[in-house]
Amino acid sequence: MTKFQINDPSLESQWRALILFGKNSATYKFAFAKSLLELIDNETTKISLSDLSKPFSKNIIEHLKQNDKQGNSKSSSFLDVCRDHIKGEVTDEELWHKTEKLGFNNVVDAFQNINGGQIPDLFYEKNYKGGNKEIIIKDNLLKLKESFHFQNFDQEVEARWNLVETAWNLNLNPKLLEVKYDEEKSLFFLENSLMRRTDITSVRDSLNGYQKGKCFYSFQDISVVSGSENLCDVDHFLPHLNKSFHNELGANIDGVWNLVLADKNVNRNKSARIPERRFLERLYNRNEFYIESKHPLAETIINQTGSTKKKRIDFLNKQYQIALNSAIITWKPEIELKGNF
Repeated sequence: MTKFQINDPSLESQWRALILFGKNSATYKFAFAKSLLELIDNETTKISLSDLSKPFSKNIIEHLKQNDKQGNSKSSSFLDVCRDHIKGEVTDEELWHKTEKLGFNNVVDAFQNINGGQIPDLFYEKNYKGGNKEIIIKDNLLKLKESFHFQNFDQEVEARWNLVETAWNLNLNPKLLEVKYDEEKSLFFLENSLMRRTDITSVRDSLNGYQKGKCFYSFQDISVVSGSENLCDVDHFLPHLNKSFHNELGANIDGVWNLVLADKNVNRNKSARIPERRFLERLYNRNEFYIESKHPLAETIINQTGSTKKKRIDFLNKQYQIALNSAIITWKPEIELKGNF
């Protein structure tokens, strides 16, 4: 169990823990997750590897076209087949057959593992008996489909995939890595030494899982789906006023560490006011979730706030005090449900 799941054994938390904190030696788990979400949306209760091969290979190929490195292994027969399909040298039928044979060697067994063990409530079981090659969908995954948060899962998986593969393909020194925020477009991006920009992913999509799909302040359900009436705002926990102290203390108020998602009505009520100090602990915990989940958000948070937990706590307290010194009163939301991080 990760710290992310403490006080929160929900199915949603278990799914997000697999996506955010599982090992990232290859991106197959993201393609597998997106395929599961797609097929379960069709009310499927049994999924053969043959059925899985089509969305699985499609998802891998879409990402290969943008970033060739999709794993840490020096070679992959399966990825080579996908590359040959992109070049027009392999037909769809050949691709699906090879995907069924090569694409699922580890991912089916490994997907539901975290921290050396399986999640408590499995989403499927493998059935390779009697010539079958299929997975049996359990009630837990069907229940997950009925959750408010199901609408956000595909975008969360895609965002996590984009973050992982971008770090691999740009081959940046982690100590120099800083994911930056484009407020106008609500995007995270990176710049290389030549100041060339690489857009990574939507800020909303990449932050939502770490907040468990909840408004940071009120803990109401929020959405990252464009056009949704629950579409959340991206908020600066501490206001732009702190920017005037940027050079003195090295704090980047536009940094990932200071960005949270909030219900739009709650956020507009907050405006530029300072949240009560008790919310600082939630911000610290949320940032530590990033660090547990590995690069590139992890390295960005560390580079922006400190290399040890003590340094990060001191950093947040110092920044909060700067904001508080300029504030008349602190703020709390009018609606506040019980939080679990």
